[in-house]
Amino acid sequence: MFTGIITDIGRVLEMHQAGDLHAKIATSYDIAGIDIGASIACDGVCLTVTGLGREPEPWFSVDISGETVSKTNLPGWSVGKRLNLERALRVGDELGGHIVSGHVDGVARLVSLTDDGESTRMSFKVPDALARFIAPKGSVALNGTSLTVNEVEGNTFGVNIIPHTKTVTTWGDAAEGDAINLEIDTLARYVARLAEVG
Repeated sequence: MFTGIITDIGRVLEMHQAGDLHAKIATSYDIAGIDIGASIACDGVCLTVTGLGREPEPWFSVDISGETVSKTNLPGWSVGKRLNLERALRVGDELGGHIVSGHVDGVARLVSLTDDGESTRMSFKVPDALARFIAPKGSVALNGTSLTVNEVEGNTFGVNIIPHTKTVTTWGDAAEGDAINLEIDTLARYVARLAEVG
């Protein structure tokens, strides 16, 4: 489990296809404290650490299944891409965002960015099947970042990105048309399921 509070910005060092997709990601995490088999959310995708190294800079490697590639923005990853990283939640850690599983539900499209004071208002278009799970003042995880929904209109919703968030995540790099990993709020999923069977 994760909280959607980004704690590092990684960078893709290598990617290659050999059965599954394999990637090596640079990090500023202390790799001495990372175990093989640990979970790290990379742009909101929960991935398992399969290798660790220090040269030419600290890195971890991950294996990525075809299923994960098909449900996420991974087809757009390339060497040099910056990624939001978060280590798995530990007992006693502060839950500053919301409960995030790292299981991406689909890909949203960033359709507009507008300056609003020092913040940036961003609007996203989501697949119709996911739109019903998104509510004003509810939570979503976008590229692994816990964000509060401002407004919803059909299959489009908006959020505000404050300057701090743009600095400590990759949201400062965002551009119209970007494909964004979307994870809906777990509570919203269960409420909708109960309504279906109730």
